[in-house]
Amino acid sequence: MKKICIVGAGAIGGFLGAKLAALDDVEVSALARGKTLEALRQHGWRLRTAERTVSSPVRASHSASELGPQELVIIAVKGPALVQVAAEIAPLITEDTVVLPAMNGVPWWFAGGVEALRGKTLESVDPGGSIARAIPQRHVLGAVVHASTSTPEPGLVAHKMGNGLIVGEPEGGESARARRVAQLLCRAGFDVTLSTGIRQDIWYKLWGNLTMNPVSAITGATVDRVLADPLVRAFCSSAMAEASQIGARIGCAIEQSPEDRHVVTAKLGAFKSSMLQDVEAGRAIELDSIVSAVRELGQHLGIQTPNIDALLGLARLFGRVRGLYPEAEHRA
Repeated sequence: MKKICIVGAGAIGGFLGAKLAALDDVEVSALARGKTLEALRQHGWRLRTAERTVSSPVRASHSASELGPQELVIIAVKGPALVQVAAEIAPLITEDTVVLPAMNGVPWWFAGGVEALRGKTLESVDPGGSIARAIPQRHVLGAVVHASTSTPEPGLVAHKMGNGLIVGEPEGGESARARRVAQLLCRAGFDVTLSTGIRQDIWYKLWGNLTMNPVSAITGATVDRVLADPLVRAFCSSAMAEASQIGARIGCAIEQSPEDRHVVTAKLGAFKSSMLQDVEAGRAIELDSIVSAVRELGQHLGIQTPNIDALLGLARLFGRVRGLYPEAEHRA
């Protein structure tokens, strides 16, 4: 794969773009806008690690038509922006283009191919099905990112920890294109796992983010403080238990208990979740792909989720009061 476009050159998109651009045999462009676009045009890709800051030239534009057809399109925007982005990226996609969404939470394609969800769509992440129409599942390769990054300023990515990427076919199993993408990412220096069950990998990461992200956003607490409060910890465990029931019904069973996962999360220490970072920066919160979609899946399956319901209601109201979540109600 020689032509790659990063759609959304923020903390994760910039991280992926900068490392891929270090390869000599690929052209890594960026679809961006505003101050990020200005910074990319002036400085190129910039990635700061504990050891050094590296930079690479980039062809950056606000126009997908200007960038033209790509072999690999990596989408790394925040969930609330995806509907608009999906409508704009058609010029990047040909019949053979692979689309790799490097995003948090439940993706728009998640229900497709799950027997228990046959004929169901996820309105919480794809209202009206516009994303699925713009980016059909045949183009999609699933992904999970395990990395902590931030943007101290537009166009500059600071890498804190983690270098893991999991990629796999939405339908499961192996494929030549998944192997090609995995090999490309390995050459760029990522720790890549080629998964034959990417839905399971997505669900497992979501299982932890489901509670830590919104609870930290609402309270302003780092995850160590969230877990140190016994009442809050118990509430998170109850919500996670509900999500485990849903996962078991859709082929994403989780063998761990919530307490097992809390032990893993506690190792992060005084860590700020991505949603808390968004709140502090005044950015829209990714509530729908992380919480609303899980509740919607429960509704489709007839599984009661009182703790997830309460979490969604509180986080949604918190976001609306601060202008970080839309007022318009398009779901219950």
